[in-house]
Amino acid sequence: MKENNKTAHKSKIGGQALIEGIMMRGLDKASMAVRKPDGEIDVETWELKKPSVFNKIPVVRGTVNFIQSMTMGYKCLSKSAEKAGLDDDENYEPSKFEKWLDDKFGDKLMGMVTIVGTVLGVIGSFLLFMFLPSLIVKGIDMFIPIGGFKALVEGIIKIIIFVIYLSLVAKMKEIRRVYEYHGAEHKTIFCYENGLPLTVENVRKQSRFHPRCGTSFIIIVLILSIMIFSVVTWSSVLTRTLIKLALLPLVVGIAYELIKIAGRYDNWLTRIISYPGIKLQNLTTREPDDSQIEVAIAAMEAVIPENKADDQW
Repeated sequence: MKENNKTAHKSKIGGQALIEGIMMRGLDKASMAVRKPDGEIDVETWELKKPSVFNKIPVVRGTVNFIQSMTMGYKCLSKSAEKAGLDDDENYEPSKFEKWLDDKFGDKLMGMVTIVGTVLGVIGSFLLFMFLPSLIVKGIDMFIPIGGFKALVEGIIKIIIFVIYLSLVAKMKEIRRVYEYHGAEHKTIFCYENGLPLTVENVRKQSRFHPRCGTSFIIIVLILSIMIFSVVTWSSVLTRTLIKLALLPLVVGIAYELIKIAGRYDNWLTRIISYPGIKLQNLTTREPDDSQIEVAIAAMEAVIPENKADDQW
C-alpha cells in the first residue's frame, strides 16, 4: 500500500460506484475494482487517452468530459455486472435472438450494447427532464396563467422529478448496494485528500458527502437550466425543447466549471454551490461496510500517481 504524507490537498481523482465495485479515474490511468462471487477483489487498470485540445477549453471541456465519463462509466458498469456474477446462471438458455447477436457481432457485441444503452439513456433523460416538464407547465398555464414564472415552475418540476426518481430507485436492493459503494468511493477520496494512509479504519471515519460528486453536478445543471432556459420561447413545447437541447452543452459546461471550483476551494461561495448536491447525496450515498471500503481502497491505490505533487488543483 502506498503511504500518504499527512498533508491535506484537493485531489483530481474521481470515481463512480459500480455493481459490487468502484471505478476510479486518475491523472493518466483508471482502475476498476470489483468484489467477485468468491470474495476476491478483481482489480483492472488501463491507461487513459491524452486530453485533447477540447478538454482544456473552459466550458467546452465540460461537455467533452461529461460524454467521456458517461461512456467509460457505462462500460465499467456493464463489465462489473459480469465480474460480480450477475450474469451467471447455469440454467439460463440464450434466446435465438441472443444467439444471432452473438454470432453476428462476436466480441463487438458489448460495444454495441454500450452504444445502444447510452443512446436509450440519453433519449429517456431528454423526455423525462426536458420535454415532459415543458409539457406539464404548458398544461398548467392553460388553466392557471403563470406568466413570467413558467421557467421557474418548470425548473421546480424537473427537480421534483429528479428527487422522486432518486428516492424510488434507492428502495431497490441492488441500487442500495451501489449507493453504499458510492459512499465508500467518497470516503476513500476524502481519506486520500486528508493525507491519511488508506486503511479501512481511516476511511471509515471520513464523510460520505463530497462536493465533486455526479449528484451535485446534476442538481447544478437543473438549477442553471432555470436561469438560462428562462429566455427560451414558450410558443411551442417542441420548439422550446429543441432550443433547450441546443443550449444544453452550455449549461453542462458552466456546471462543470462550478463543480471544479467547488472541488478546489473551500469558502462560503463554494459551500453555497455544493449545498444542494450535498443534501441530495443523502439519497445517493449510504454508509458502506468494511468489505466495500476494501474494494474502494483497491481501486484508489491503483491510480494514485507516484508523485503526489502532480495531483494538485
